[in-house]
Amino acid sequence: QIEESAINLWNWAVTKHSGSVISDEQRAKLRFVACRLVCLCEGNDPPEGTIRRQILMSMKTGKGWIDIGKAELADGFLEIAMGSIEKLYAKLLKRSSDEADIPAHKADVEKDLFKVLSYQAESAVAQGDFQKAMMCVQRCKDMLMRLPKETCYLSILCYNFGVETYEWKKYEQSSFWLSQSYEIGKMDVKYCTGKEMQAKVLRLLATAYLEWDCNLYLDKALKAINLANEESLHPAGFFLKVKILLKSRASDEDIKAALAEFLHREVSLDSCLNTAKLLLEHGRESVGFDFLKSVAERFESSPDLGRITLVHIDFLLQNKRELLAKQKVEEIIIGHYTGKQLLPENLNQLHIILWDRAAKKYEAKNFSEALQWYNYSVSFYTPGQIDQNLAKLQRNMASCYLHLKQLDKAKEAVKEAERCDPNSIFTQFSVYKIAVLENNTDKAVEAVVAMGKLAEKQSQHEDKLLVDGNTGTDLLSLAAQIALENEQQVVAIKALEYLSERSQDCQQVFAALKCLVRLMLSKVMAENEERREGYLLNNTTSAAHKRLAEPFTEENLTGDRRILEAHWFRKVAWNLAVQFQNCPEKMRDFFVLSFKLSQFCPSDKAVLIAQKTCLLMAAAIDLEMGRQQDTTPSEQMKLLTEALQHLQACKEIWKVLKFSGDFAKDPTDTLLLLYEFEARAKLNDPELNNLMESVWQQPQIEIKTLEIIASLAMESPAWYPLLCKKALKSALSLHRKQPVVDTVRFSKCVHSLINLSLPPGASDVEACVLQEAWGYFEDALSMVSSTEAYPEMEILWLMTRAWNTGIFQYSIGNYKEAEQWCGLGMRFLSHLGSLKKSYE
Repeated sequence: QIEESAINLWNWAVTKHSGSVISDEQRAKLRFVACRLVCLCEGNDPPEGTIRRQILMSMKTGKGWIDIGKAELADGFLEIAMGSIEKLYAKLLKRSSDEADIPAHKADVEKDLFKVLSYQAESAVAQGDFQKAMMCVQRCKDMLMRLPKETCYLSILCYNFGVETYEWKKYEQSSFWLSQSYEIGKMDVKYCTGKEMQAKVLRLLATAYLEWDCNLYLDKALKAINLANEESLHPAGFFLKVKILLKSRASDEDIKAALAEFLHREVSLDSCLNTAKLLLEHGRESVGFDFLKSVAERFESSPDLGRITLVHIDFLLQNKRELLAKQKVEEIIIGHYTGKQLLPENLNQLHIILWDRAAKKYEAKNFSEALQWYNYSVSFYTPGQIDQNLAKLQRNMASCYLHLKQLDKAKEAVKEAERCDPNSIFTQFSVYKIAVLENNTDKAVEAVVAMGKLAEKQSQHEDKLLVDGNTGTDLLSLAAQIALENEQQVVAIKALEYLSERSQDCQQVFAALKCLVRLMLSKVMAENEERREGYLLNNTTSAAHKRLAEPFTEENLTGDRRILEAHWFRKVAWNLAVQFQNCPEKMRDFFVLSFKLSQFCPSDKAVLIAQKTCLLMAAAIDLEMGRQQDTTPSEQMKLLTEALQHLQACKEIWKVLKFSGDFAKDPTDTLLLLYEFEARAKLNDPELNNLMESVWQQPQIEIKTLEIIASLAMESPAWYPLLCKKALKSALSLHRKQPVVDTVRFSKCVHSLINLSLPPGASDVEACVLQEAWGYFEDALSMVSSTEAYPEMEILWLMTRAWNTGIFQYSIGNYKEAEQWCGLGMRFLSHLGSLKKSYE
């Protein structure tokens, strides 16, 4: 039952593989399983039919593994096949010799043995076992007398072994297998591989000898190639013979004899040209040029005659025979206009030769000679022809003219280039160079703009004169350099702007941005340029930030380089902020930008302090701009909101900084408090109460801070009189505790408190409010009585406010209160100095 299943599996694999349902490897695996199962089912004395089936399955399984490159798995099955063949042969010997089918069966067994041996040879070669492969092939070779039909198969098998070992550079083994292939091929004329195959084997054998040891086996190589040419004439055979003769340093006469024989045969032009190249590569110039002349005569009527001339020109140039080469080119030009045109592909090849020669002359700074070669190329174009290659040619000629200081001719060449290909970035670059040399700024800027737009599309053509690559960004970089060398800053700035936008090379971008910053800074110093250049500088430093924020690889921008660039631009942004102090908005923007750029730097103490300062300054400027009278409510709200954002970020940085050192005398905490208070108060932010709770809990708050809070609490659009009063009371209390009271500040504090309690013009004042105000007057009177430093104008104001309050109370019939307040006023009168008599 298992045997039947195994056979069904085998047959299924065969049918499915023929329909391409399964791959070669899948078939090999299925055969492996089926064959193993059949072998396991073998009895002690299997019948002949079972053995034959096992031989077939084992052979095919082994061959399958070889074909998919797993020769090591084939050996076991080929051994099983060999064992089964021996069993079958023993069974046949036991049978009576009178049976008619015995000879046929024995012949079948011998064929199977031949196949197994050939498969074992294949496996051995694949595994690098040369000795085993040689032994197996020898046994096959010995069987050919009885199996002559296998001669061709074995010869080709040995040839394949020769090819494989040649590719593995095992030339000794390769030469053995190829020799065997040739010998086996001669054994039976009827069943041989044929003369063409024998010649192919011998050509590869000659090549193997050359590769193995050129000096030691030259004679064998020559003998092999002569035999090959005798077997079957082929251009490759003649070419190889010439190559061997050249390697053996044969005389010119021997080589000429071989070439003469070569030309008497039907050979292709390609074979002739390849042979000519070979001769010249080996320094046989005389023979090579003579051979080319003979080839030209041979193919005189062929349309491919031009190819021979091109090869001739190329070799003349390689051998530094320029005059002869020029004569040949001039002959072609004459022929071009007298009905002997080259084929289009040959003409293209000639242009390549001419341009290549011109480029070499250009690189050697021999511009006149370069022009001569370019002019040869121009000769093949008709007047008015539009062609992109002609545009490139004219651009190259323009470059030569510029080096020769022939500006007019250069302009003419560039005009031609524009006519042929105006949308080429290289054409615009040529226009640009002329414009710069003529100091035509407008034209130069126009060309740069065109280049910038074209830089996004990589040019499909390359100029030979540009050795550093031909991308649009390289041209823009070169354009900026040319403008700077010619002191044309406006043009340079425009080129650098496009370069920084278009380039993908981070180092090139940062170099361009740095140069832009320096150029613009120099322009800022000029009158009336500050506003425009400030805008451009902001754009430039913002572009640097954008580039730094992009993902980058170590190849494009190293981490250390990125940090250095960030430091450079953050410092520049800082300095620009300082420089634009007369323009608050730009100043703020540059401080914010400096902070953003510093985020790409390591967070050491210096960077953190810089970040803190940038954010504080940005918040302060936002608040200051929000105080301006011409600021609309919506603009003010936006400015205050941005200030809060800056302050929030600053607070986080300040927390980190305070852990890193002693900042006892640093006013940052106070500034953060005041800025935040102002922003939240003016935004009517509900978080203001929480902020002030933390303020009232501070044990050592400064008087000045409280006074500023009080002032800000009443600064429009803020209106927090209770908060203001509380701050002033706290400040007044602290004033009293001072060893030496600052009477000026004390007086202002009292003044503000009285104004808050008794607003000017108020008519309906509650008794409790009057009582509160009376207390402030009493505080002031106490201070006035104890010092002569109290400002006289404040004493006068206190007297007047108290008197007026009394008069008001009198007017409404409150005579007792009127007497008290007027009496209070008169108490202040006694402390007036020079003004006392006026009011007494």
